[in-house]
Amino acid sequence: MTKKNREIHISKATGLYALVIALVFVGCTSNKTKKSAYDDYVSDVYQTSQAGDNLKLLSSADTKATSNDIKKVTLEILPNEEFQKYYGFGASFTESSAWNLATIPVESRKQVLTKLFSPTEGAGFTLTRTHINSSDYSNNHYTYIEEGDKDLSTFSIHEDMKGFSGDENEQVRGIELVEPSYDIIPMILEASKIPGADFKIIASPWSPPSWMKTGETSTMTNGSLRPEYYGLWAEYMSKYVTAYKEQGINLWGITPQNEPLHAHDAHWDSNGFTPEQGRDFLRDHLGPQLVKDGHLNLDDLESGLRVLIYDHNKSTMNDYVQKTYEDPEASKYAWGTAFHWYTNSELKDNNWYAKELAELQKNWPNKGMIHTESSIDIDAKDPIGQYWRASTDYAGTFVPFETYVNDIITDLNHGTQGYIEWCSILSHKGQPNPYNNFNSAPVLINPTTDEVIYTPLYYLLSHFSKFIRPDARRIALKGDNVNGLIYTAAKNPDGSIAVVVYNNNEEAHELSIKLETKTYTAQIAPKAVQTIHLKSK
Repeated sequence: MTKKNREIHISKATGLYALVIALVFVGCTSNKTKKSAYDDYVSDVYQTSQAGDNLKLLSSADTKATSNDIKKVTLEILPNEEFQKYYGFGASFTESSAWNLATIPVESRKQVLTKLFSPTEGAGFTLTRTHINSSDYSNNHYTYIEEGDKDLSTFSIHEDMKGFSGDENEQVRGIELVEPSYDIIPMILEASKIPGADFKIIASPWSPPSWMKTGETSTMTNGSLRPEYYGLWAEYMSKYVTAYKEQGINLWGITPQNEPLHAHDAHWDSNGFTPEQGRDFLRDHLGPQLVKDGHLNLDDLESGLRVLIYDHNKSTMNDYVQKTYEDPEASKYAWGTAFHWYTNSELKDNNWYAKELAELQKNWPNKGMIHTESSIDIDAKDPIGQYWRASTDYAGTFVPFETYVNDIITDLNHGTQGYIEWCSILSHKGQPNPYNNFNSAPVLINPTTDEVIYTPLYYLLSHFSKFIRPDARRIALKGDNVNGLIYTAAKNPDGSIAVVVYNNNEEAHELSIKLETKTYTAQIAPKAVQTIHLKSK
């Protein structure tokens, strides 16, 4: 039987197997002497679907009869055609996340952290974020100095390690704290001790102290930093980096300002920086201060603290970063661009802003690209099902799971090097958030019953973080252009390959994935994401 006949025979035979089936080796070149570095590779297939699979390892035991008219899709992995390096995937350390962990038994808390940070027992998150001063997911407004302290003599990060009184706001009152001394820094340190944990942290300020600002609408909300305090605020931020280092936490990156375009319309801690103000603050104050204090190495921006500018919606990022990147004295301090995804409902209509991502990468190819925040409002009555049906924001409607997976893969296929969700953990009501802005999260905890829920977002992020490890490279993945199907591939430092495919259609598709001399076949269920992990036996 010729190779062509064998392939036809095998293609027909697949119609007798499962709607969803683990990949199997089905062919090789007819030239028996040809060798490939991937000849001994085997595959594991993990699937999360609307039908209820949660990072399920598929096997032949899942087989069911299916028809021969299933749509066939051919993909080809080109492992030697490499693109950007990956730094990681994950979610953020917030005061609200730490508070929720403080409400559950110690063993349950350790299990949650294991599920987040263990690469073998959990998602293996590798890139995270936290806030400098309070954020929208803090129990109340706070800074690290006393009011009016212009020499920073009272500076202390005690607020991030002092624990909770249980009286911070009405959302936390009356809820028992198992460990009141828990907080952001204890959370980070405990997470770092999970076996195999390996994560980086980017720190971002939401607002300077109110007395340093003008034009606020309420405490630490809206307005902008007074120019006469640029130098003091830069020193403040550098002290934060030093103080965290003294606690055993080496920050990987920092952004000068979270969402700098919020100068008038935010309802939580915020601070406006125009593109010109952001450029001047970095060039004349923050950059030189970080260099002076030994945090930033201008000869090698990879070797020290990385400064990521912008940190707001990717829809308008190119106009903003241009002011900094076109100024050599400002640009030399900037490692790259941080961006967010809001508003969610506009993403699909704008093709997930692929054009804007491509423009950023083309214009500034030597600057890094990191997605630093995404989130959705919680439906407390249906925290799992909400990911698979239409949701709303002030601009329109969107389906959260579809939106997340398309956003992530589009970002990756256009040069992005890491993806971070906002809060890693919140309550089953999206709390505490004293600003009535209740989000969902990868992990939800009922602080009264101690129930822990892992949302579809947890499993979706795991499809990337667990199988695309730090220093992996995106590699070329060419194939059929099928409506509702999106995919990407990466090669890890250990040589293993991860292919992530999302099928947004209402019917299953059959995937034929070629890797040099071998071909693998799989069937992906409707409304499902799969990670095909190819590795040496």
